[in-house]
Amino acid sequence: MSKTELVFNEYPKPIQMLIDSYVMVKRSSKHILRNTDQLFGTFFQPIMFLVLFTAVFGGAVAQALPQGVSYINFLMAGILIQTVAFGSSTTAVAITNDLKRGIVDRFKSLPMSNLAVLNGHVVSDLLRNLFSTAVLLTAGFVIGFRSSASALDWLTIIGLVLLFTFAISWLVSIVGVYAKSVESVNLLTFLIIFPLTFASSAFVPAESMTPILRGFAENQPITHIVEAIRSLMIGTPMDEHGYLAVIWCVGILLVAMPLAAYLFKNRSA
Repeated sequence: MSKTELVFNEYPKPIQMLIDSYVMVKRSSKHILRNTDQLFGTFFQPIMFLVLFTAVFGGAVAQALPQGVSYINFLMAGILIQTVAFGSSTTAVAITNDLKRGIVDRFKSLPMSNLAVLNGHVVSDLLRNLFSTAVLLTAGFVIGFRSSASALDWLTIIGLVLLFTFAISWLVSIVGVYAKSVESVNLLTFLIIFPLTFASSAFVPAESMTPILRGFAENQPITHIVEAIRSLMIGTPMDEHGYLAVIWCVGILLVAMPLAAYLFKNRSA
């Protein structure tokens, strides 16, 4: 990347930030494509979870499902959201690596927007998670997943997945800016994402949980986004889950984006 690519002082600041962010998205995307180990895990780990969960828990959980709903159809929305949630940790890792290696300090010596680096990592990981979603859905159809969703329903599902991915990526970017090492990033993102995904209705109905755990599961963002997508996939009533999922995602963005930007500016100054 040449210095001239990042010199856009003749443009207004919002336009300059967009152009700088575009350059950083290309940079981050190239790094993702070159990291074959990461790509392998991104595409095949969710398929492994889907197959194992269906084989191990399908028989036991089937009794608690609504009549006529198979476990693979119930599970798909949960595995989908789990995939993008854990996949967002690569955003935090990439940000920490840039800070630790002093790359951000080099960028700051150029006339570029301070938020371009964060935008580059978040958007490139958004694209990567979109591809992993397509791979997971294809594998699901192969092993028996069937959906009654219309074309409009699928567009809504994609929109919800992208909105949630965008929100969770900005949330974990705070960890990426705050953490001092890649090891601590992996631990902190795991401590955030693991309880949210497994203490939700992603894999089993919330009604089957203990009262305390059920209360938590029914009032956290993962459950609402999973239930909204699941309802669209299998044709059950969405109830309040649709607008609550959007409210949670927008709320996370309103808090995480300015906080990540503030921490990033002070950490890399």
